[in-house]
Amino acid sequence: MVDRAVAGGKARSRQDGGQGGGRGRRRLSVDERREELIAAALQLFSTRSPEDISIDDVAAAAGASRALVYHYFGGKYELYIAALGSAAKQLSVLLEPPTEGKPLERLRISLRRYFDFVERHAAGYTALLRGGPADRSGEVGEIVDGIRRLLLDRILHSLDVETPQPILRITLRSWMAAVETAGLDWLENRDVTRAGLESLLVDHLVVMLHAAGRHDPGTANLFDRLSQEEMSS
Repeated sequence: MVDRAVAGGKARSRQDGGQGGGRGRRRLSVDERREELIAAALQLFSTRSPEDISIDDVAAAAGASRALVYHYFGGKYELYIAALGSAAKQLSVLLEPPTEGKPLERLRISLRRYFDFVERHAAGYTALLRGGPADRSGEVGEIVDGIRRLLLDRILHSLDVETPQPILRITLRSWMAAVETAGLDWLENRDVTRAGLESLLVDHLVVMLHAAGRHDPGTANLFDRLSQEEMSS
């Protein structure tokens, strides 16, 4: 995630108006200061459960006062939403569709990048999928759903599919749920290698597509195409 030196040590002098200090350093703009506080929160959320983090913790990590954090965010819930939204943007950049390689190879690349994110944000990822400190049906739920829509879009792009038919859509969403569950299990146990897990999940999708193809000709055609492309030189 954000380097600890950036999140925690960048703002020792409290550059905002009324915060004092800051000799020899430029004054941060409102947006820059806000992003610095989010960076500090993201660093904390990547290593500890949100329930275990206080506004004071974030203020200390950013070299700011708790009053300043409240000034920018109003409270812990608003800060958590802002940090989660920032993490979602980072994931969106990481999952930009690969432009080269066979479909399954592009999928492997996207899955590897996804697990890069999972590993770097272990505590926050776990808290997010298991509930977190906020209402999953509200803003947090919207962000989670947005991430899942993004993942589905990236998978479809990797498979060269524009608009999935119902059977394929259901199959891919079921696989995405399996990926999330596998990620949580791996973070908890780490008794298989990450590379081995990623390979297993790609094979898992292939098997699911093969089974779904018995119920939908379009998915059967997709499976046949993927098989042919994987075997071609």
